[in-house]
Amino acid sequence: MPATDDCPRRVAAARERHPWPGSAAEARALQQRLRAGIVDHDALPGPVRRVAGVDVGFEDGGRITRAAVAVLDADSLQLLEHRIARVPTSFPYVPGLLSFRELPAVLEAFAGLSACPDLLLCDGQGLAHPRRFGIACHLGLLLDLPAIGVAKSRLVGAYCEPGQDRGEWSPLRDGDEVIGAVLRTRARVKPVFVSVGHRIGLETAIAWTLRLARRYRLPEPIRWADGLASRRTSFLRRIEQG
Repeated sequence: MPATDDCPRRVAAARERHPWPGSAAEARALQQRLRAGIVDHDALPGPVRRVAGVDVGFEDGGRITRAAVAVLDADSLQLLEHRIARVPTSFPYVPGLLSFRELPAVLEAFAGLSACPDLLLCDGQGLAHPRRFGIACHLGLLLDLPAIGVAKSRLVGAYCEPGQDRGEWSPLRDGDEVIGAVLRTRARVKPVFVSVGHRIGLETAIAWTLRLARRYRLPEPIRWADGLASRRTSFLRRIEQG
């Protein structure tokens, strides 16, 4: 299926892929089962032209989930399109199970895109997760799209601080297993935590994160999604001004 195929069709297939769990125990069991389907090496379908950032916020004391998807041109980093979806929150806040709380709104936002992106960057974890199934893995697997997790903080694992120059990185390890990279996207600025989501290898995930983080700590697609999900005035104004 081409990456630019009809996004609503992908979302419909994603919603049929597994029943939504009703408890934390069911969600953990589902993570354990689904993680076997994750592809942790490069399997991109073709050239990457459209890159999406994904982030989620909450309204009304957490009762409404607000998901934002921002699709940028991979070369110019110009915003091509965006969608925001608000849905009632149906799963409680449980550390390690956030994808079950957030993805219903994220899928609703993706259903409104004119074309699916070629690569996803999620504000969160991929394999750098206790059960190796963070939101980047979950969303990438559901939509069958290459996905990268780029998190602001560590969820699991140990690491040595990388060098202070842009592009320096150190492995994030859980025991003997490398589960991600601690990457300096700006010199002498806090690193980000990069991990494989689906259909991409770690070195390629690092390269794309650096390529898309040209001026700021976070890659531009995630900056846009974060700004829209949190309703930051500067991003809303840029959209209004075209």
